[in-house]
Amino acid sequence: MRVIVVYASRYGSTREIAEFIAEKIRQHGAQAETRSVDAAPDPEDYDAVVIGSAVYMGHWMKEAVEFVRRNRTALAGRPVWLFSSGPLKLGPEIASMDDPRLEPKEIGELRKIVHPMDHRVFFGALDPEKLGGKHRTIRMLPAARAALPEGDFRNWNDIEAWAGGIARALATRPVASA
Repeated sequence: MRVIVVYASRYGSTREIAEFIAEKIRQHGAQAETRSVDAAPDPEDYDAVVIGSAVYMGHWMKEAVEFVRRNRTALAGRPVWLFSSGPLKLGPEIASMDDPRLEPKEIGELRKIVHPMDHRVFFGALDPEKLGGKHRTIRMLPAARAALPEGDFRNWNDIEAWAGGIARALATRPVASA
C-alpha cells in the first residue's frame, strides 16, 4: 500500500505533523512518504492520500485548496483523509476540538469533491522566531498576542491515534493494481 501525505505549511508545524503521520503509517507496514503541495505529487501514483494544511483566519492555505481542486478526479478515486493544523487554543465559546466552528471554510467544498474518509483538526504551534514580517507585526498587537500564544500545542497522542486509524483502515483495503 503506497500512501502520500501532502501538506501546505508556512512555518513548519504542519509539515512536522505530516511527517509524523507518515512515520506512524510506515510503522503499521504501509509505504508512506511526505511531500509539499508545492512539489505537485501525482495522487495517481498512490493508493491513498492524506492532505493537510495550516489554517489561518479560518481558511486552509490557498496552495492546499488548489492541490485538491486540481487533483479532484484522482483523489475521488482513492481513499483520502484531510487534516487541519491551526488553532493554538480553544476560544471561550468552543468547548472541544470536535466543534464544527473549528472546521476551515473550505472543508465543506472539499468534502463534496473528494469525499474524504475523515477530516481532523489538530492544534498547531507558534514560534515567534519563525514568523514572517506580516505575521510578526500582527502578533505585536495586544489582542493578537493573547489570541496567538507562543508554544507548541500539538497533541502528538491524538495525531498518532488518528494516523493509526488511517493505517488500520488501509490494512483492510485491497491494493489497487498499477
